[in-house]
This record gives sequence, C-alpha cells and structure tokens, in this order.
Amino acid sequence: MCGFCGFIDTQGSNTENLTHSVRAMNQQLVHRGPDDGGHWLDESLGVVLGHRRLAIVDLSPAGHQPMLSTSGRFVIAFNGEIYNFKALRQRLEQQGASFEWRGHSDTEVLLAAIETWGIEQTLQQCVGMFAFALWDRKERCLVLARDRLGEKPLYYGFQNGVFLFGSELKALKAHPAWQGDIDRGALTLFLQYNCVPAPHSIYQGIAKLMPATYIKLAYGNKQCPQPKTYWSFNQVATEGVANPFQGSDNEAITALDTVLKQAVAGQMVADVPLGAFLSGGFDSSLVVALMQAQSSQAIKTFSIGFHEKAYNEAEHAKAVATHLGTEHTELYVSPQQVMAVIPSMANIYDEPFADSSQLPTFLVSQLAKQHVTVSLSGDGGDELFCGYQRYFQAEGLWQRLSRFPTPLRHVLAKFLTLIPVKTWNQLLSILPVLPETLQQGRGGDRLHKIASILAVSTHGDMYKAFLIHWQQAEQVVLAGNNINTVLDDTQQFKDSLLQTMYVDTLSYLSNDILTKVDRAAMAVSLETRIPLLDHRVVEFAWQLPMSMKVRDGGGKWLLRQVLYQYVPQSILDRPKMGFGVPIEEWLREPLRDWAENLLDEQSLTAAGFFNPQAVRKKWQEHLAGQRNWSYHLWDILMFQAWLEND
Repeated sequence: MCGFCGFIDTQGSNTENLTHSVRAMNQQLVHRGPDDGGHWLDESLGVVLGHRRLAIVDLSPAGHQPMLSTSGRFVIAFNGEIYNFKALRQRLEQQGASFEWRGHSDTEVLLAAIETWGIEQTLQQCVGMFAFALWDRKERCLVLARDRLGEKPLYYGFQNGVFLFGSELKALKAHPAWQGDIDRGALTLFLQYNCVPAPHSIYQGIAKLMPATYIKLAYGNKQCPQPKTYWSFNQVATEGVANPFQGSDNEAITALDTVLKQAVAGQMVADVPLGAFLSGGFDSSLVVALMQAQSSQAIKTFSIGFHEKAYNEAEHAKAVATHLGTEHTELYVSPQQVMAVIPSMANIYDEPFADSSQLPTFLVSQLAKQHVTVSLSGDGGDELFCGYQRYFQAEGLWQRLSRFPTPLRHVLAKFLTLIPVKTWNQLLSILPVLPETLQQGRGGDRLHKIASILAVSTHGDMYKAFLIHWQQAEQVVLAGNNINTVLDDTQQFKDSLLQTMYVDTLSYLSNDILTKVDRAAMAVSLETRIPLLDHRVVEFAWQLPMSMKVRDGGGKWLLRQVLYQYVPQSILDRPKMGFGVPIEEWLREPLRDWAENLLDEQSLTAAGFFNPQAVRKKWQEHLAGQRNWSYHLWDILMFQAWLEND
C-alpha cells in the first residue's frame, strides 16, 4: 500500500523546478508511504512520477518505486496489492518470458506482465486492489488504472495546462499549477450522499477515475480521454442472474466457503505483521474465522467499544474472538476521545466527507496500527448478500407504491410539494408510521423526500431517491445546480432486491464505504484489505439465487451458514448494529461550541456556499430538540471544517 503522484507539463521546465514540484507533492503523501520515497522524470518532456512506499511485500530496495521495467520502456508508480502476483510470475516464466528478476515484489511482476501481455489483458489477469500510473516511453503516453471495485483512489485532471494525478487531492494541490475552484454541483451531490460520488470531485476540472477502468493520455493531448472498462460489473451481475447457481444448499455452502477461503488466503500474504478488524457482526467475524482456520498462530484482532450501550459492539466482538482463539485487543473510547479526532477529519478526507462512522473507523485503524501493518476488513457483505435492512424497507415501500398507476403518483407528488410546511406538520400526526429512512428530516424536507419517491417510475429509481437524505439540496447551496451521478439502468433486474444491491455496489460501496476505510487507515499508515471484494467472490455472489441470500425473514442466509461452521449461531444472532456515534446528542452538548463556530451566520456568509438563514434555522431547531437535523448539519459542518483546512 502506497501513494503516488505526478504530472505532465508540456510547457517546459528545468530539472530543478520539476524536482521541486514532485517533492512537494510527494511530501503530502508521506502518511501513505512512510518507508521510502522517490521520483522519476523526463526533463525533455516534462513527465514526472512520484511515489511514497509502505513496504508490505519485498521490504528490500528491490521494491523501490517509481520502478522501471526490464526493457526500460515502462516506468510505474503503483499503489495497492496484486494478490496473485506469484501465479502471474509463474505463468510468465512458463510462457518463456525472460526477465532478470531483481526481487519478489508484485510491482515488478505487474511491469513484466504489461510488457508481455499489454495493459488490458494484464488488468484482467490481476486479482487485487490497486491504482497506478504507467508512463510508456516508447508510445509517449500515460496510463492511469484503478481496481475493479474502487478500493484504491485515483484523482486526475488539467489545471492551468498541466495534467495532474495522484492518490489524494492534497498531492495535486501542492503543485504550482493548482487552481482548485470548488464545483458547486459536486457540493450539491455531497449534501445528498454524504460524499462526492465518482467521477466527480469537489474541484472543477478534477475527476476520480471510475472503478474497473483505465485511461490512456497521449503526450500533448490537452483533453482528458474517456475511461475504458476492462471489467464490467453490469455484465457480471446480468450474466450471474441469467445463469444462476444450480446446486443444493449444501453445495452452495461448500462453494462459498471455498471461494472465500481462497480470497482470504491470498490476502494474508505479507512480509509484515497482519491482523483484522472485528466488530462482532457477520462479515468481519467470517473473515476472521477464515483467517484463523488457515493460520497456525493466533490472528490479531481489533475492536473499538463505546460506553453508550446502543453503539457498543465490543462485547459481541470479544465473544467471537474468544471462541476463535484470536489475540484480541479492544479499546473503549470516551466521547472526548472521539471528539478529539474530529478536527483532523477534514485533512484526512481531502474533500468533504460526512459519514460519521469515519470517526470509529479512524480510531480502530489507529488501534490496529500499534500492533500490525496490514488489517483485513469485512466490508462488502451487505451489498453482495443483501444485508442492509433498508433493502427490505425499500422493497415494502415499492410494493405499496406500485399498486397505484405512475401518472397518479406523479400528480400526487406534485400536489405534495405545494402543501405549506405548516399544514404538512399537522398532517404528520395522522399519517401512518413511515420507514425509518424517511424520518431523518421533518416537515418540508420529509415532504420533498416522499414526493421524490412518489414521482419515480421504477424500483431502482425509487431506491436512489430513498438514499438521498437531503432533499432540495440545490436550494441550500448558493448558486448550486444539480449534476447526475453515473449509474447504469437497473431495469434489467426484475427482482427489486437485486436492483438495490446493484445500485449500492456501484455507488455507496465505492464512494462512501471504501473511501472511508482507505483514508482512515492510510492516515495512520495502515494497509487494509477486503477479501469479500475479491472479484471472484463478487462474481460468485451474483450467481446465487435470491433464495440463498434472503431466507427466514433476513438477508445473508448463505453467508451466515458458512460462518456457523466456525462460530456458534448463539454467539452471532442479534439485531444488526451500525458502526456509528451519537452525533445527534453530541451536537447539542459536547460538540456545541465547535459546531456553533462553524455554523455562525458570519462564517457561513463569508464562505459564500450555503444559505445562512436555512442552515441557522436547522441548527436552532436541532438545539431546541424540535427536529433531529444531525444528518444535515453534519454535512454542513464537515464541509465548513474542510473549507477552513483547504
């Protein structure tokens, strides 16, 4: 796990200036790679690659980057891990490829594969999480590539005629050509989704490379090329549903156990200490169980606990760890400890990010780093095996809505938006109880959410509206505008649960969950690995019929059956908990002064991005206990804190 950066400046510069710029960019990524750093440049072309290294495999100088290929044609700056690099190396040797291997790093094997098979075939052969920049000295073109599910980040774009790229925005911002105008459309998206979804970034002219794609930028080209797809999640999902697994329940349990063991074993390869996060939920417990089953030593596991019982999972994690015999470490944190890290969030996340579980994620990463350099995580199980409760809430809501003709729902939606807020508040007292996701706001905001859901034509579109927690966000952002997220159509799936899982995998998983984990862990120089997102696991999961995912009134049926082979059901079966903190209460008490400073009308006016009156109204209602605006206020607070750090 590392960080990289670079640029192409065709306007011409000398070695001293190029070196100074890349060193400044590299310095911003030391947390991603504290073990080593370097750069490569071609002064005549103004092409520069920088790299910071967190040594995981092959700790020797042979793993130094940027790395030149044996022929000298390619130079690469690579972030991530290729888990099957040994198999790729063996395949290259069997095909007669002759390379003078300098070490045993996956980066060297990746370069050899690109020289032998080319970019696209190599990407298709790789099992891993990665992002990289590759300069082809012969063809004079730059290749940027990103892993299939988007575990590793990659930003790129032109600023004042210079093409910049890197693992984090802070590296790009260190270049003298940086301009950094905030994109108000992206800000609107941030309020809707708690994050800025790819391919957008918070800055104009800077994009995130979409998962499972790569771009080739020819030297001298002043326009960003369209990304090319080398692995299609849409195709995986469509073909999986069309050709479902045909075996029995027991055969499915065995097959899933096998593919998960393979993924976990591949991700346990490291030349440094390794462990795992353990929350006590199904996903992390399964990953730890499979690690322990394939290890001769006790696996190191880590959990964060809270004294507030409603947010505490540590007791459950400890029970799982005790049963499996892991070397378990837990840390109970106080509100003061959690709040102490809040000011650092703006710097860690580089662009506005407002999933409040970022706080415990950072704390458990910090805890794990004291003992290991690599930690495996259980993320991805909910999206692959239908684990979120909101999937079932959305399905029930759609079943009720779809009874009414679409034109009638459109008319009703328009009518609702015309109801005065005061009248709507009175109606709330006589309306049936709404799904939990619809109760995050009150009054007009909830009104617009219901109206937006009524107006949709498909279940997939309804779920997208269901997820947006701040309606009419463009009216809060001064000079804001709506821009679209990139999501494929979900109508090819007849099953509504498949539609919601598909949407989440393409959006929530990569834009929120994986961003949260990567930035939190890399801030403390900890590599995280996610076995459930091995693309072979993803492909198998989408072949499973829904009856093997949803059964007995809940999701993750098959995943749970595999886990019960290692951990007794009595230890595991309990209501699902989120990995969160009590932001609603904290904003009214211990965080009040911090929040007040950021939400001060003068501060909001000076920043010039939000309607101060609208924000202050929500803040006052929240303080008075009239409304729970914590979701909305946390968005504003994270942006304001980020803006102060920008």
